[in-house]
Amino acid sequence: MSSGTALVYDEEMTRYKLLWVDPACKIEVPERLTVSHTALQEEGLAERCVSVPIRQATDAEILLAHSEEYLEAVKKTPHMSLDELRTFTQQYGDVYFHPNIYHCAKLAIGATLQLVDSVMTGKVRNGMALVRPPGHHSQRSAANGFCVFNNVAIAAHYAKKQYDIKRVLIVDWDVHHGQGVQFAFEDDPSVLYFSWHRYEHQGFWPNLRESDYDSVGKEKGAGFNINVPWNKVGMENSDYLSVFFHVLLPIAYEFSPDLVFVCAGFDSAIGDPEGHMCATPDIFAHLTHLLKSLAGGKLCAVLEGGYNLTSLAQSVCQTVQTLLGDPAPQTSELNGPCESALESIQCVRSAHKPYWACLKHTVAPPVSEPSTKRCKLAEKEEGVQAEGGQKGEGDGQKAEEEEVVWMKPPSRLAPPVHTEVALPADLEVPDRCDRVRSSLAPTLEILQRLRDNFFEGSAEEDALMSLCSVIALFEKMKKQEIRNGLALVPDVSVAMLCAAQHARMSLTNRLLLVYLGDGEIPTYVTEDGKALVVQISSKEPEEQKSRYQVSVTLLKGCSDVAGLMQAVLCLLLPLAYEYDPGLVLLVRGPGSGVGKAAWAQITSLLQGLAQGHTLALLQEGEEEAVGTTAASLLGDPAPSLGPLGAPLPEDMEAMERLRQRLQTHWGLLQNAAAKGKEVEEKGQNQD
Repeated sequence: MSSGTALVYDEEMTRYKLLWVDPACKIEVPERLTVSHTALQEEGLAERCVSVPIRQATDAEILLAHSEEYLEAVKKTPHMSLDELRTFTQQYGDVYFHPNIYHCAKLAIGATLQLVDSVMTGKVRNGMALVRPPGHHSQRSAANGFCVFNNVAIAAHYAKKQYDIKRVLIVDWDVHHGQGVQFAFEDDPSVLYFSWHRYEHQGFWPNLRESDYDSVGKEKGAGFNINVPWNKVGMENSDYLSVFFHVLLPIAYEFSPDLVFVCAGFDSAIGDPEGHMCATPDIFAHLTHLLKSLAGGKLCAVLEGGYNLTSLAQSVCQTVQTLLGDPAPQTSELNGPCESALESIQCVRSAHKPYWACLKHTVAPPVSEPSTKRCKLAEKEEGVQAEGGQKGEGDGQKAEEEEVVWMKPPSRLAPPVHTEVALPADLEVPDRCDRVRSSLAPTLEILQRLRDNFFEGSAEEDALMSLCSVIALFEKMKKQEIRNGLALVPDVSVAMLCAAQHARMSLTNRLLLVYLGDGEIPTYVTEDGKALVVQISSKEPEEQKSRYQVSVTLLKGCSDVAGLMQAVLCLLLPLAYEYDPGLVLLVRGPGSGVGKAAWAQITSLLQGLAQGHTLALLQEGEEEAVGTTAASLLGDPAPSLGPLGAPLPEDMEAMERLRQRLQTHWGLLQNAAAKGKEVEEKGQNQD
């Protein structure tokens, strides 16, 4: 299996700049690239990556996404005078040319294609290309928005042609709509394009009607273009995560890409003069982690925008560090998305309901009168245009003068041991796993407590020692000696209760207990809120009285992959991220029926929580799942599930009823605005 993270960079791409006065273009500077690379060096991340040399793109590669007439026109720019360059520039929107920009643009494409080659040939698992000029605004016959050639669009065409890739996912988290990528693939069902972007009811650049939520693609590509318009500024981490949980991830898993591209624009981070958003750089660690579980881990991030040099550099580091496999930072203060974000999510889900099985039971229709629209109309009537025409103007002089301050992302320290296992000596696991040392003898006090609490009669030595091993793994995680652990135990129910009890007694942070299977979990585990239990099974649950004990029922249990992943993406993950556990206890119940690939996916996704501190418990007899579990805990990519079919309608309806009940307590479960929630409730009552 491939490993390693590629970093593609060359200082040569800094050798062009704006040669005249242009307020719209002054923010696109060479330092965007140099500060990003310098930060990676200072954090010790660049030396951990596989350095990949860049090359120039060929004409044939450029023509994969651009017209020959446009290419021939750009080829002439190195020989133009300053006046000729300015005249040439004026035929396009919000872009500038320089005698060296054609050369740099070919290098940016070549760097992106080198990254694709490295990932697709297995030289690395994933990677990032720090390139300039950016690309996602460039169209077939036009430069636009600082972009000359469309790096990612060309790379997607190249991957499909060179490696026979069938399905490509492009995730564009830049704060501007990548209309060039949309136009390149809007009739192509083999490319799923997702973009969130500042829109403000067409009041923000590029001011296109096609950037709204109802532009879903054309002809065979209908449903494969997802636009999430932000109609106000100030979006936070919770808003970004909510879109992933309720829009992107369910559709992406149903689509099942073979390769993932990220148009990694960091003008969507806090402090950026273009975006005016409030998402902190560490959120990009989590967004990257969530995408790593797709396409067997094959992910290519390509730099787009980002104009606050501090948040840009921090966000690049957070992204690369996650690609390298370091534990994601602890999340904090996550709550529900704001009303405007909920309106956008509701509109997108409704618009794509006809195309995706995971959205079939969406009830709320598009928002007819968004909460932000009247304010926008009033601004226009008063002549106060909030960044209507030009890229880079900002929301008025006052907004530009305000200095935004945020905390530097905390250090992401990885424990010296990645994964430790408590397994029989003859059971094989990857060499990268450590085994629990027999020298860690429990105290007499612990032994007596275990006998008293978990064994009615005399305890068998093996059963008793297995619980001691579980406690030892917990203690090592608490002391930051290991990141995660795996134990094979004689009785998984007893081991689960032992682990939960020990965590409640000795850990200051909250415990997330995820149980797959039909076993019983006592309600007292969650009484004080120090534990959140989410169980996915086939059994009908008792009335759920506590917000901390959540039972998801699937008619076919965990063997139904489509239903299971719907429950994980739209219920478990939002609950888990908002709860913000200090430790995850993942339990595979006897006869759970969950397949290896789905189990690996769930194990991988949960690694984004609690700084990767996960203890997985398996019962003796489940030895065939040990290797899969250990590999996922070690950070190996989870195998693809393939295109998911439709979950059972009864399961979807039951999950929707559960989500509606719980969303009053858990904000990240919300996926519709206030009026939309009323419609949902009526629809469910009619059912």
